[in-house]
This record gives sequence, C-alpha cells and structure tokens, in this order.
Amino acid sequence: MRHSLGPDGPHARPGQAIGLLGGSFDPPHAGHVHITKEAMKRFGLGRVWWLVSPGNPLKSRGPADLDQRLAVCRAMVRDPRVTVTGVEDVLGTRYTAETLEALTAAYPGTRFVWLMGEDNLASFHRWERWPSIMATVPVGVLARPGQSMWARTAKAARLYRWARIPAAHSTRLSQATAPAWCHVMIPKRAISSSQLRADGQWTK
Repeated sequence: MRHSLGPDGPHARPGQAIGLLGGSFDPPHAGHVHITKEAMKRFGLGRVWWLVSPGNPLKSRGPADLDQRLAVCRAMVRDPRVTVTGVEDVLGTRYTAETLEALTAAYPGTRFVWLMGEDNLASFHRWERWPSIMATVPVGVLARPGQSMWARTAKAARLYRWARIPAAHSTRLSQATAPAWCHVMIPKRAISSSQLRADGQWTK
C-alpha cells in the first residue's frame, strides 16, 4: 500500500527507508546533492526527500519565494531517488517536530531518518521541541573533515550519547528505533548557500 498527502504530496510505501533533508535551500547547490548521495550510501536509505521550507524560524530574514526555490531544486536534482517537496507548506507546519509528527502519521510504517549537518547539531538544542524529534525518528549527522568536535560537545550529543550508533555501523540507522543517531564524516565540499548569496549568485 502506498501512502501520500493527497495528489500533490510525495509517495512512500511502508518499510521504505527515506531520509528527510530539510532547509530553506536558498539557494540549492551542489553541496546539497553531495550530502544527499552520501546520506543514502552511509545510512542505508532508499530515497531522500528535500523538504524545502517556507521559512526558517531561527532566521530573521525570509528566504526567496517558495515556488522559485522548488523549481531550482527540481532542475538541479537528476536522481530519481530524490524527491523535492514543499510538504511543510502543504501541512502548514512551522517547526521540524510538527512536520515529523505529521509525516509519521500520514505514512505509517515508512522509516524516516532526519538528516542534518554537524553545524545543525551544535544548535539542535535550540530547536523547538528538539527532544520530540529525537523520539520520533532516527537522526543522521553528516560532518566535514576537521569539524567533528560537535559530535562530542553538543548538548544533544551529550544527552543522547547512549543512543549513538557507531559510524562503522551507520547503515543500521535506517532500521533503528528512535531515539538513535549516527555521526559520519563525508568528503568536504566548500560551498554554501550563504556564500552564494554573498557573492550575488542568487537573486530573489
């Protein structure tokens, strides 16, 4: 049986392992594609959904128009295993915890994994209802070489150290029961959305 959020929502089957990469994608870039491919390989994922958010509650400046960002993301992604979606706009959710609760209810039996960069791990304890996120889905953390300190010192890492899956067994994450998280190192890509905006390579 396939589940979805109506005709415009992404489709998934019970038992599928799907990574969720959330963000403003303002703009999307090759680094997002790189993280996506590494996440599928490292965490045993069959698919990844890019959750292009209407806005980031932790940022005062609003992103570019959602339809514009969705269109650019879809033009960039060529892998059929990657789905670009504005599902948070459809759901009307503002925070990740709300989004995950809605998705797990709408797609029973689908094994979702929340994906984040290590910089997000550093501030994860400031996210709205962040313990609920840990309790709802496994979390995969992707770090660049030389930036592994947060895996030891971040508040979330310290409080949930008992739920950490060793990197050597990272492919088990997609089948793990939350709370569970795994931190892996991936090859570095020196590119960021903020730098592209600063360089004038992205206009609204």
